[in-house]
Amino acid sequence: MTTKVGVVVFPGSNCEQDVVEAVDTIGGSGELLWHKDSGLGDVDAVVLPGGFAHGDYLRTGAMARFSPIMDAVERFAREGGPVVGICNGFQILTEAQLLPGALYKNRGLKFLCQPTMLRVNSTGSILTRDLSIGDELNIPINHFEGNFICSEQVLAQLRDKDQIVLTYQDNPNGATADIAGISNENGNVVGLMPHPERAAHPLLGSTDGASLLRGLISSG
Repeated sequence: MTTKVGVVVFPGSNCEQDVVEAVDTIGGSGELLWHKDSGLGDVDAVVLPGGFAHGDYLRTGAMARFSPIMDAVERFAREGGPVVGICNGFQILTEAQLLPGALYKNRGLKFLCQPTMLRVNSTGSILTRDLSIGDELNIPINHFEGNFICSEQVLAQLRDKDQIVLTYQDNPNGATADIAGISNENGNVVGLMPHPERAAHPLLGSTDGASLLRGLISSG
């Protein structure tokens, strides 16, 4: 049975079609969902894609968090459904308090668009379940507010509960503890700043992102 992945479109999202194409390429079925929808339909997994939801005019993710569909996303996540937030989607997940911490402006106040080398730090999440700790992945970033910050208490919990999913090998944005992606305690909700959908085909220079998305497909 093909895993159906719902990709939520907010005003200002710009990576939704890329996610759908990547999901379709690796054997899933991507379906666009509108932010004003009240439900998720019959999808098996949900992705909040990158972009600039509601223009990021108030604070990244702060307005999107109140879109009608987010009530359904939160219920789905709390019931164990697979939910992934990529870049702006990660920011939305923290605003919705489905993930701890916050995303702040990059060190040096520069927009970053470049390949990054990541290290798999945990295999307890829906994205990394089929990988091994220490695996290296070449996946690009594209953000201005990708600097993950949190309190010492939250950082200790992330470490103790094995919630730090991906780390940067050469931290590009100043993120606390080199964090590139985290999960909730159950591992079914993951937020990451790098874009796996942009590294899911040989023509894009890397297929390492496909290995993460396959984990999502197999968990749906």
